[in-house]
Order: sequence, then structure tokens, then C-alpha cells
Amino acid sequence: QVQLAESGGGLVQTGGSLRLSCAASGRTFSTYTMGWFRQAPGKEREFVAGIIRTVGRTYYADSVKGRFTISRDNAKNTVYLQMNSLKFEDTAVYYCAANQGSMTIVTMPQWDEYDYWGQGTQVTVSS
Repeated sequence: QVQLAESGGGLVQTGGSLRLSCAASGRTFSTYTMGWFRQAPGKEREFVAGIIRTVGRTYYADSVKGRFTISRDNAKNTVYLQMNSLKFEDTAVYYCAANQGSMTIVTMPQWDEYDYWGQGTQVTVSS
């Protein structure tokens, strides 16, 4: 069982930056593939970024590529999402998720492939 806790959300102006953190419980964090998703009001949950277990390969949604960076610190059991050049349309609740196995570029964006989810953190970008 893994518990995930996001933090770092808040209100920021367009063009600003935020860094989200997701702290995970458990001793086997390095073996989990981690993902960030977001959900805006009235919209479906969408993939934002993912990082493969151990090797650290990263994948991004086209909408955030070049602006967001996902990283992980296995010693701290934490995954991060650095968000720069924020836009109004980035406003959403952001969730981190964990998958116990390896994932591919095909499966990583599929929210139902993940085993554990955090409670989410609100990011609001004012225009």
C-alpha cells in the first residue's frame, strides 16, 4: 500500500511558476512509475507528465511540454512537478499517481493504469 500526498498548489499569475511535490510512503518508491494528472471543472482528468521508475525517463503532454518538468528524488520518496510560464488554462486540481510496474508511452497517459492516487492540490492561474 502506498499513500501519496501532494503539496505546493496555490494561486499564481499568468506567466508565474509553481513547484508541486508529491510525497510517497513506503520503502519501494524507486520501483514505482509516477505520474501527474490534472482535472479542471467540467473536464476529464488528463495526463500531464510521467517519470519511469528507476531509469527516470520522462514523458509530457503536448500542452505542457517545454514549460513543465517532472523529476523524482528516490531518497526522499518524492516526485516533483516544476511548472513555469503558467497559463490560465493550467488551472486545475493536480493529482499525483503511482504505478507498481513499468509503463510505456502508451500506457502512461491512461489514468486507469495507476494503482494509487493522492488527494490533489489546487492550482489556480489568474489571467
